[in-house]
Amino acid sequence: MTQDELWDRETADSYDTPGIGAFSPEVLEPTVDWLVELSGGGKVLEFAVGTGRVAVPLTQRGVDVVGVEMSAAMIDQLRTKVDDAALPVVVGDMATVRVPGAGAFQLVYLVYNTISNLLTQAEQVACFRNAARHLAPGGCFVVELWVPELRKLPPGQRAMVWEVQAGYVGLDTYDVLRQQVVSHHFRFGEGSREARLFRSPHRYIWPAELDLMAQLAGFELESRHADWDKSEFTAESRSHVSVYRLPAGLRQ
Repeated sequence: MTQDELWDRETADSYDTPGIGAFSPEVLEPTVDWLVELSGGGKVLEFAVGTGRVAVPLTQRGVDVVGVEMSAAMIDQLRTKVDDAALPVVVGDMATVRVPGAGAFQLVYLVYNTISNLLTQAEQVACFRNAARHLAPGGCFVVELWVPELRKLPPGQRAMVWEVQAGYVGLDTYDVLRQQVVSHHFRFGEGSREARLFRSPHRYIWPAELDLMAQLAGFELESRHADWDKSEFTAESRSHVSVYRLPAGLRQ
């Protein structure tokens, strides 16, 4: 399944969950607060802007945001919230697309594990280089990503349940040789046969590997926290928010 097929009309129409999950105030407000701080009043670029979960509230805070998105269906859903004048979107792949004003952005960011949608190491490295290409000297690239939980995967077992809630089960299947994972999201209705499955392929990245990708693109790691509340990142953290900065004198 290609990314175009994955992020189709059905997915876009059901993607937003106002007030809960990733759209809950306790998740969204610290995310926006930190990104506003990092923007420093300058121009901001979001790779894989989707339906605008983060970009729309940023624009409401007065931040000048441009988005990159390859899914026409996700852009259509975004346009139900904000027009092109308030939030321009360039259609393209975040690893290769060139946005007008490249070299003048103060902040580029990628949230909600989206860099793992690029399924090869080469594409992920290209994404870092593309972020650097769009940043002004001294600008920063922010990546939110989960930490692979292979310690929980018994030898010889390829699948792991990572979340169970009322009406929902999240399960990952791993190919540790190719560093690939497919996330399976099962949602259940009231009836015994009412169930929906959404699957998404990813290439998982260790934090140390992510740091090397950043170095190849000219970045330096400025900070790493476990979440948007800036909790300490530890060996037990399941995710991280990493801030990479270009040296002030570096020009791409």
